[in-house]
Amino acid sequence: MQIGDVIALVTGGASGLGEATVRALVGRGARATILDRPGSKGAELASELGERVAFAPADVTDAKAVQAAVNATVQRFGALNVLVNCAGVGVAARTTSREGPHPLDLFEKVIQINLVGTFNCIRLAAVQMAKQQPVWESERGVIVNTASVAAFDGQIGQAAYAASKGGVVGMTLPVARDLASLGIRVCTIAPGTFDTPMLGMAPENVRQALAAQIPFPSRLGRPAEFAALACHIVENGFLNAETIRLDGAIRMAPK
Repeated sequence: MQIGDVIALVTGGASGLGEATVRALVGRGARATILDRPGSKGAELASELGERVAFAPADVTDAKAVQAAVNATVQRFGALNVLVNCAGVGVAARTTSREGPHPLDLFEKVIQINLVGTFNCIRLAAVQMAKQQPVWESERGVIVNTASVAAFDGQIGQAAYAASKGGVVGMTLPVARDLASLGIRVCTIAPGTFDTPMLGMAPENVRQALAAQIPFPSRLGRPAEFAALACHIVENGFLNAETIRLDGAIRMAPK
């Protein structure tokens, strides 16, 4: 699929990896809807990027709100052929500690947003994509999910986060198989340690220590690098059902 033909919905698109993806897509001629929480800077970013960008305030776990965002995208731009799932949360809590067991509600919240929210957006976007005429080589849509290297190398305190991202990895193949007959491809990116706003709040010595763990290049990943890979997945018609680590060769230590 050619980027210039793309009409995308990017969840978590108001900041971090999602914002970088919106900027990359629009910079190459695509149109995009930013789906992010009410109160995010989604409206501000859409205004900055111009008429080819819209903002749809929504929680990814809210089926009605996500459906409204899909509908708004089609009404504004005429179709929807790319979904990039970047919305997510991370928490740190051990399975058991001096304070007691891992709070169950916290575990459920992470699974609900990172895994259930991702699938919610996939299922609703796929229905819309399936209705449309193919735009390139019988292709109706491309879905790009965001997992994490924690899916494979979960650290101490990452039980909830690793489980949620492992779930995203685990559903990539079966969802791709489900949607293959409809001409919809599905891939997942598993980023390592990236320089996102959340990490930007960490002290500089912590950031440097994290960067030093990465074999090469020994620096934090740049959101633009994630966005470049997302764009490549959209353009490369033979990439399907694959999870791609984007991590500078890091393998996370226990802590």
